[in-house]
Amino acid sequence: MPETLASAVSHRQEIRHSRFVAHAAPVDDAAAALAFLAQVAVADATHNCWAYRIGADYRSSDDGEPAGTAGRPILAAIDGQGLDRLMVVVTRWYGGIKLGAGGLVRAYGGTAAECLRTAPRLPLTEMATAWLHCGFDDLGAVHNAMAQCQALKEHEDFDAEGAWLQVSLPADRLPGLKNQLRDATRNRVHVREQPPA
Repeated sequence: MPETLASAVSHRQEIRHSRFVAHAAPVDDAAAALAFLAQVAVADATHNCWAYRIGADYRSSDDGEPAGTAGRPILAAIDGQGLDRLMVVVTRWYGGIKLGAGGLVRAYGGTAAECLRTAPRLPLTEMATAWLHCGFDDLGAVHNAMAQCQALKEHEDFDAEGAWLQVSLPADRLPGLKNQLRDATRNRVHVREQPPA
């Protein structure tokens, strides 16, 4: 099961007089990743290189370092640790000694990997979305079953017969929600896994 970080972490090290500081944080989308970059990037540093992975979506930046020597090694560190929904920024202050392309790859990738290696982690839960239709009389039972199955109401609409609720919940709890709704309402609640037409 993929994991993300439990909280933001950082790690610093010096490599041949250059200072490297890695900051990593869990993120839900690209906007959150770029907001984290804006929060931790240091304007007077030599480079603020970064990478994020959010499922199949990923991006990286060498921020002026030679192409492929910073952003990609940071992304490789994220993937090498089996992490997802994560942004890593590695800031460098140049210390006067050139590291060469191989040295930069090792420095950026190594600083990111060391930052992530000891960080506290959380398992990522696969989520499911369902649409529930119930009569007004069953709304109480529906909300009770939702609470027991960790289902969050995303949207609610009303029609003449009752309510449509769009809910999200851990995918492994969807069968339990269906069973609870069936038992609590004598099968009066209709559950769909596709949006209603």
